Amino acid sequence: MLFRKKSKTTAVPAPAVVPIDVSGEPDLRGLGRVLWAKKTKILGITLLAVATAFAVVNAMTPRYRSESRLLLETRENVFLRAEADKNGGDRTTIDPEAVTSQTQLVLSRDLAREVIKKEKLADNPEFDSALGGPSVLKVVLSLFGIVRDPAAMTKEERTLESYYDRLSVYAVEKSRVIVVDFLSANPDLAARVANTIAETYLKMQQTSKQDQTRAAGDWLAGEIANLRTKVADAEAKVEAYRTKSNLYVGSNNSSLPNQQLTEINSQISAARGQKADLEARARQLRELIRSGKPIESSDIANSESMRRLIEQRNALRSQLAEQSTTLLDQHPRIKELKAQIAEVEQEIRSEGERLAAQLDNDARVAGDRLETLTASLNTVKKQASQTNEQDVQLRALEREAKTERDLLESYLAKYREATARDNINAAPPEARIISRASPAIKPDYPKKLPTVLIAAFAAFALSAGFIVTGALLASAPSSYGYAYAPAGYGAPAYAAPAMATPVMLRVDSPPLMPAAAPPAAMAAMPLAVSTVEQIAQSLRQAGDGGRRVTVVGAMRNVGTTYAAISLARALANDANVVLVDLAFGAPNLSIISTDPKAPGIAELVRGTASFGDIITRDQYSPVHLVATGNVGNDGPALAASPMLATVIEALVRSYDHVVIDVGSTADIAVERFAPLTARAVLVAADPASPATRSARERLMMAGFADVTLLAGAPQVVAA
Repeated sequence: MLFRKKSKTTAVPAPAVVPIDVSGEPDLRGLGRVLWAKKTKILGITLLAVATAFAVVNAMTPRYRSESRLLLETRENVFLRAEADKNGGDRTTIDPEAVTSQTQLVLSRDLAREVIKKEKLADNPEFDSALGGPSVLKVVLSLFGIVRDPAAMTKEERTLESYYDRLSVYAVEKSRVIVVDFLSANPDLAARVANTIAETYLKMQQTSKQDQTRAAGDWLAGEIANLRTKVADAEAKVEAYRTKSNLYVGSNNSSLPNQQLTEINSQISAARGQKADLEARARQLRELIRSGKPIESSDIANSESMRRLIEQRNALRSQLAEQSTTLLDQHPRIKELKAQIAEVEQEIRSEGERLAAQLDNDARVAGDRLETLTASLNTVKKQASQTNEQDVQLRALEREAKTERDLLESYLAKYREATARDNINAAPPEARIISRASPAIKPDYPKKLPTVLIAAFAAFALSAGFIVTGALLASAPSSYGYAYAPAGYGAPAYAAPAMATPVMLRVDSPPLMPAAAPPAAMAAMPLAVSTVEQIAQSLRQAGDGGRRVTVVGAMRNVGTTYAAISLARALANDANVVLVDLAFGAPNLSIISTDPKAPGIAELVRGTASFGDIITRDQYSPVHLVATGNVGNDGPALAASPMLATVIEALVRSYDHVVIDVGSTADIAVERFAPLTARAVLVAADPASPATRSARERLMMAGFADVTLLAGAPQVVAA
């Protein structure tokens, strides 16, 4: 059926028109014809933009870029490092945060002022716009508040602004190298400034480290002077207290009472041992004399009189033995010799008694000495016990004095190191220049060829875009009316690719619609019908909103399943598609499956099958299928199961498109399937019938945001 919109009687020039097909997409061939008709205008705008860009880039003052490179590293020699830092571990590692911090240091204003002063940039018209006269562009921009008015800025502010406009400092990725780029109209000046920035940065680092060392030395000098006074006072207190308490120190840094105790203990031990030795020797000597045994003892051996008596006895015994060989026992000579031997032995015993008595006397003397030493020990113990409390106080004063002395010595060592490091200039900067800037040969700004090409492309794109936009707006429904006449009405729309032919009806002016159409006329107007290919194209272009769609029949036996299969196969030409059978009352999809007896949604919801078990393939296309399975009498329960939403969400994550066949509206509660998809395809045998309109309104009321009408016919059921 064809509808034409009425037009006004006045004739107006016909605007450019872009045909639009039934899917709402513009005709690319029509767009091409519109662009070709306006080719002269597009080319003229593009050439004008090229000429303008060429003139602008040639009028701009060229700038030359020079760069110097700095390498951050620890250049401090271990032999010049402070003693406290020699065991501090590895000092060569520089983390990314340190590199970023040093980059900001290069960009600091203090360094910028130093460079400006060295290179006299404040007197250069390139860096102070006030020297070359006011810029018209900047004055205009300052009036609108886009930039600051140069006249309201100080000379230093203008110079710093120009300096930072031309300076670029950045760190090379995954390295410790800092690049200093500088732009200037003078290539020699650009190179000099880049090198001056690097040198000034190194000088500032070195000066900072020297200032730290010098400040530490000054602070240590003041602390050392105070500590010397404290050490002298502490040592004076120790000596005064020692003199007052008579706590003098002997050898081995011990007090006199303690030293006396040690010595007396040693003497007591020696006297006790001597007494025991003498008593034992005297007792042994008496036992020998009393038993009549030969007296053999070291004390007898050391006695001169005892040695003479023993020698005399031995001589008499020799004579007796000699005379006994010729004389009898009763001979006077024999008797005389025996009597003399008896007298000598008596003298030996007497001498032994005398020696034993002498040992007893020595033992008594040793005992008396032991008693004397013991008495002296007790006296010294009493004295030591009386001085313990004073000794504790003395040790506390000595510890305090030692602490102050140790602190003074450590400060003296640090002061000597700081003074030595300052004197020998042992504070190298933690960076070095690895690449010095040199004057550039070619200007870096402006990029003439890229700028001209970008201007040409932008002009071409904008002019073409405006023309296309104007053509599309001129072809909008507000100015042109369209109607679509299904070819072969009554035949299934998905049976042939070109089931509906777009008809563009042009009018010369906006249509005049009645203020209020009669309800009967509105009810008689047929709904717009789409083909399978058009629906598939619309789903492809809808993005995420077209990834899931529900196919539902306006009534039974209108070819709903065949429409779902055709739509899935059309989408499968360039995407991964799964077709899900949720028509629990009349399932049909298993007949085209490669495994008709495979489990389906029913088994998955019951928990007797997994996703891998229920997914099969279409015998005639790449479409994947999910059948209903063995539903039995559980159709209503399965349709109401919240598991269906989880299944569809899982399939959407794995496939580009999910097509759901839910059967006819007469067999299902469409409200349960609306949350699964936002788009629906309504298959109807008669798109203009009141039943079709009622079914569509029911789908819209259930929550489907988009309902597309597809013409079906009972004869396709047999297919």
